[in-house]
Amino acid sequence: MIEVPALPSTGSNVNAVGVPRSYAGGAVTISLAAARVGAKAVHGGAHGEGPNGDLIREVLRQNGIGLSSPAIEGTDTGCCYVFVEPSAERTFVTCYGAERAITAESLALLEPEAGDLVCVSGYSLFEPTRDPLLTFLDSLDTGAHLVLDPGAPFASFPRALRKRILARTDLWTSNADEAREITGIDDVRGTLPALGRLLGQGAIVIVRDGSDGCYLFERGHLDYVPGYPQKAIDTNGAGDTHTGILLGERALGAPWIEAARRANAGAALKVTRKGPITAPTRGEIDDFLASNPATSLEVH
Repeated sequence: MIEVPALPSTGSNVNAVGVPRSYAGGAVTISLAAARVGAKAVHGGAHGEGPNGDLIREVLRQNGIGLSSPAIEGTDTGCCYVFVEPSAERTFVTCYGAERAITAESLALLEPEAGDLVCVSGYSLFEPTRDPLLTFLDSLDTGAHLVLDPGAPFASFPRALRKRILARTDLWTSNADEAREITGIDDVRGTLPALGRLLGQGAIVIVRDGSDGCYLFERGHLDYVPGYPQKAIDTNGAGDTHTGILLGERALGAPWIEAARRANAGAALKVTRKGPITAPTRGEIDDFLASNPATSLEVH
């Protein structure tokens, strides 16, 4: 992660603010956020040898997060250069590595059971990870709940592939732009019922709307869950933190609307901290909510 006063124009230069810092991010952010609220989390993706893989494994170990597969020999985990501007907006340059070396067999080592929440990123639907992931998903216990974090590219995939994934999805969780892109609907509220019609029967839809909070569509009802606007210093990992807390709370038995409220609070805390793996603990979320009473929820 590199802090810059602004992105340079093509061919020009800009001086970084301070020194670059390395973090374990991506899927680690989601798992860490879930673990910090008290849920059991296991990382099922591939990880490599070398300093990047070592960093990931150490962060997982420190937070009690399991690893289901051994390291990929001979290659390190890839990295993502994140340029953070004073507005807290981020720009990314990604380099791939061992995380692309999944197989259906390596994913099967995760051994999800009925009731487990299996979170999948839309970025894993690119080749070469697409086919192993699809094979793994076809083998899932019917009682395991598939969570789709679609990411920006999901709307660009072939329609048949999107339909196949959405039919198996039990929970869609995305930001508003991703929901608009797949539905073609500008109004955030309107995207949720439209997404609900694309998913399997009984599926849940959650769409984040930045600092305004999120919307929840469950059993035909649309709920608005207010956010907790803060002065952001780094939004990197905020969406993943929201997803991790949401899933962690649900795994611990919280109703979806309460899980969403706590995820909103946790994401609000996260943007006041630098780095993608600064998700709050359960106690920190409790203290934040005690000093920031929620406004009334709107139910439609």
